[in-house]
Amino acid sequence: MANTTLFSSIKSKLLRTDTVNEAGGQAYQFTPKHALAQMAATGCFNGVYYASAQSQLDEMRKLIDQVDDNVFLAKLAVYARERAYMKDMPAALLVVLSKRDTELLHRVFDRVVDNGRVLRTMFQMIRSGQFGRTSLSSSLQRAFQRWLNEASVGKLLSASIGSNPSLRDVLRMARPTPKDNARRALFGWLTDKDVEKWAPATAADLPAQVQGLIAYRQAETAEAQALIVGNLSVRWDLLADAAKGPLVWKAIARQMGPQALRMNLNTLLRHEVFFAGNGKVDHELVDYVADRIADAHEIHRSRQFPYQFLAAYLNADESVPQKIKAALHQAAEIACGNVPELPGPVVIGLDTSGSMGSPVTGHRGQGATSKMRCVDVAALFAAAILRRNPDSVVVPFDTAAYEAKVDPQDTILSLAERLAKYGGGGTDCSLPLAQANGKYAKRRFAGCVLVSDNESWVGAGRYGSTGVMTEWQKFVANQRRLGVVSPKLVCIDIQPYGSTQAPERADILNIGGFSDAVFQVVASYLADDAARFVAEVESIEL
Repeated sequence: MANTTLFSSIKSKLLRTDTVNEAGGQAYQFTPKHALAQMAATGCFNGVYYASAQSQLDEMRKLIDQVDDNVFLAKLAVYARERAYMKDMPAALLVVLSKRDTELLHRVFDRVVDNGRVLRTMFQMIRSGQFGRTSLSSSLQRAFQRWLNEASVGKLLSASIGSNPSLRDVLRMARPTPKDNARRALFGWLTDKDVEKWAPATAADLPAQVQGLIAYRQAETAEAQALIVGNLSVRWDLLADAAKGPLVWKAIARQMGPQALRMNLNTLLRHEVFFAGNGKVDHELVDYVADRIADAHEIHRSRQFPYQFLAAYLNADESVPQKIKAALHQAAEIACGNVPELPGPVVIGLDTSGSMGSPVTGHRGQGATSKMRCVDVAALFAAAILRRNPDSVVVPFDTAAYEAKVDPQDTILSLAERLAKYGGGGTDCSLPLAQANGKYAKRRFAGCVLVSDNESWVGAGRYGSTGVMTEWQKFVANQRRLGVVSPKLVCIDIQPYGSTQAPERADILNIGGFSDAVFQVVASYLADDAARFVAEVESIEL
């Protein structure tokens, strides 16, 4: 009879699965709010391993139809932009709000549309007709007009970079009424109108930045351009097309901020910025770029995350000077200081299966697809957690669990690169927990963090549950015997699918995304903070 009681107790805690995931494995369906939040924090409207761009859009619209809470949609748009740093998903949510609640649209518009790229993205979505409209409604037009009239000159010039749609397209449809002659002249210049049509404004009314940009483009020599660049405060992209050779590009490089330098190393290399006229390395400029990239004060001030430096490292051409590559390693180490320390050691399950080899932001066509794979992001997460919590254990897995060899001398980028090389087969997300329950059964852990796309399809659990849930119940029982009162399971999903291997409950958190905001949520949750993923979204103040 005692065994029967124990048997019933375990069975009652193992929930039967209620869906099949994209890989064909048993899984648990998210609630519509959670699924939509997961998608907003990870989706890019590009093809991923198990879903096409169109299927993501269709799924998003279906989920939005199931969520009748417009305030939640507004908060989710802000969360996706301000904390998950997404561009496409928050813009799409704004378009939806424009049809469901215009008052909320105006309340969050400026927080979501914080630069010209998001403005143009939203305009493109509207014009496509995918959300039921092909032009600006009167309410949307007012929001666009307000943004265009209140944006700084620098923001408008930055917004003019790019096409399809261009800022000129936006201006012609939004039809803002200029607030003064300076803005009237600027709108006229941005839309390629003849000066006579700017009346009563004239060329003299153009802002100083624009007049400097015009002078730069009209300069006849590289020396003249370089001199102007030194006194011109505009984005480097606006100078690129007209630059007359390496001398000008060197001046442009000195005007770039640390993040622009980090993101454009190959461009600078292509324009011979790192070399002197005799073909030798320009050590002074290389030192300048390296020092700017690894500026500790700037990294801490802007709260940069190691992810950004890994992306630069993976994309850097082999000819980029070694000192600059070393600076990326150094900067990533500094950025680890922005990752919160967890309340105790954890088991880190790192999914290295085949599907994790897909680009983290999806397939975007030749030349546009990121070199950053899901497994690279997952490995960096694992490495960052391990760096800040060295007593933790990382378990790479596919259909087997691998023993990760961690060299204390590895930089975080080298460690992430090493971890990403394991596996490549199918997916069994229960393996890290099985390792914790076997090999590491005598060690105390605050919990387990699984970093995956959650598309587990190998293996099954007991009583209709997933393998993860079966092993999790064993983990909880074992850790409680060791004196850990409330161990927690965190499932970090870095792809926009709608199911999980462990359902939401008090001791299980599902969270989507690959920004530094994820670390804050995980640290709070493991420290017994009540904040959960959907609650984190709902905590946004409008």
